[in-house]
Amino acid sequence: MIDRIKQSRAARLMSRFAEWADGLLTPRLLRQRTFGVAFVACLLAVVYWSFVASDRYVSEARVIIQRTDLAGGQSMDFGSLLAGVGNGARAEQLLLRDHLLSVDMLNKLDARLKLRAHYSDRSRDILSRMWSAETSLERFHRHYLSRVSVEFDDYVGVLVIRAQGYDPETAHAISAMLVEEGERTMNEMAHGLAHEQVSFLERQVGQMSERAIEARQAVLAFQNENGLVSPQGTAESLAAVINQLEAQLTELRTRRTALVGYLAPQAPGVIEVDMQIDALEKQITQEQGRLAAPKGKALNRTVEAFQRLQLNAEFAQDVYRTALVALEKGRIEATRTLKKVSVLQSPTVPEYPLEPRRFYNIVVFVLVALLLAGVVHLIAAIIRDHKD
Repeated sequence: MIDRIKQSRAARLMSRFAEWADGLLTPRLLRQRTFGVAFVACLLAVVYWSFVASDRYVSEARVIIQRTDLAGGQSMDFGSLLAGVGNGARAEQLLLRDHLLSVDMLNKLDARLKLRAHYSDRSRDILSRMWSAETSLERFHRHYLSRVSVEFDDYVGVLVIRAQGYDPETAHAISAMLVEEGERTMNEMAHGLAHEQVSFLERQVGQMSERAIEARQAVLAFQNENGLVSPQGTAESLAAVINQLEAQLTELRTRRTALVGYLAPQAPGVIEVDMQIDALEKQITQEQGRLAAPKGKALNRTVEAFQRLQLNAEFAQDVYRTALVALEKGRIEATRTLKKVSVLQSPTVPEYPLEPRRFYNIVVFVLVALLLAGVVHLIAAIIRDHKD
């Protein structure tokens, strides 16, 4: 019994809702209510944009990024100046744009200018301000992006910074701080990179210096071990001695041939020359053995080992010299690498509130409301035609 009563009540409610919906969707009522709602909405929009919406002042600045490490022969003209001196400036300006719109920049602005309190001022209209100063960081950042814009003009390569505030001083302070912090950030990034490069070069110079010292010490140890300051010079001197001995041997052999022509081989003069020839041959064989031999520690092996050590030392010295030159160049570039945010237009101090655009917003809202009302009117006409 109770279930039947509940079911009957539900059926009556459904029938009443159907009757109400049918009356609401009647084409004539639908058209009347649509235009009535559109008229009320337009009236509210006119009242809001004309009397309620708070004034917002806009401060604008235009900047470009210029580098100070220009080559001496690089040409400069007005086009390159506006383009930021090279294609690399475009990427740097886009990087600066992202930084100016970041949460980190918002936190810096809030710490210095108290943006939370400014944008959530309860004396401003509720639709344009933040509802609370204690709102989350994400909502605060979203509101910041709706009040601050940094646009890159790709045609002339200029960053256009616009900051809105409820008073001229705050708007000017925001845009001025954005320009200041942008220049400081870009220089910190450039200096940090240059510092890392110089530190790397300094470490490389230290390693190359140690290698050069070790190579020179190996040469000195080899010289002390073999008792030779210059094995190459010693080998050259020894080769000169052998050549001199061979010349003397040739002269003695010629002399012996001449003596044998009129003396007997057993003559004292011939025997003396033979003894001298034998002594020179032994001396030459001994000296040649010192200079080169298939086994043992011959001088040519010593020269070859010394040359390898000498080449290693010279190579280490050349690398060390190159590293020193690179280090000096890196230090010079580190002092010259500055990215200056050049201001083409200083942050303006607004005298008239450009936002909100009251007349424009009213016209757009009225046109959109009438367009929607016309669409609903068209739908009602279609419904009426189908009923007929």
